[in-house]
Amino acid sequence: MIKAVLFDLDGTFADTAPDLAAATNHVRAQHGLAPLPLDVLRPQASHGSAGLLSVGMNISPEHPDFPALREQFLAHYTAHICDHTCLFTGMAELIDELEQRNLPWGIVTNKPHRFTLPLMHALSYSDRTHCLVSGDSCDHAKPHPEPMLYAAKLLSVDPQHCLYLGDDRRDMEAAQAANMHGVVATYGYVNADWPSWPATASIQTPQELILHLNK
Repeated sequence: MIKAVLFDLDGTFADTAPDLAAATNHVRAQHGLAPLPLDVLRPQASHGSAGLLSVGMNISPEHPDFPALREQFLAHYTAHICDHTCLFTGMAELIDELEQRNLPWGIVTNKPHRFTLPLMHALSYSDRTHCLVSGDSCDHAKPHPEPMLYAAKLLSVDPQHCLYLGDDRRDMEAAQAANMHGVVATYGYVNADWPSWPATASIQTPQELILHLNK
């Protein structure tokens, strides 16, 4: 029986790709490069600055120029964290349904707290979530189960009664390792290999999750 629902943030709870892509294109502009289309950058939105800059600037985190580019990226993103970000269609209704059922819900993301809290506040959900676990809230981030188990502890719910919705392989690996029900959000930034992820189910829209709550 599901007694709590946890969400990944980028690509699951909210569509953050437009603002992340804008930060990437800002860096490109600083170096005289033309902007890349959103559909090129969108698949990297769940992988943070490393993934976005790898595509946007053809650079790896090991490159000596990466730290400076990352700072440019983060400075722009901090100032424009919720210019175009919004909840995925149907997510607001799903949250309303969870609250109507008195089911606690929370966020478990690898996004650093310095971005997670301001973003949730800008979306007007920081006061509604029952827990907010960021990438630096624990010693380990996903796919390690520690942040998942920490969230379950904050909610006072046994992990086996928690459902975790995410759009990346590491989300499902973390859910599996924490003995949670992992569900793939195929409407998010999933890769083509998502059917091979260790999930218990998948959904095409947020509101489909309600069907899994009744099982």
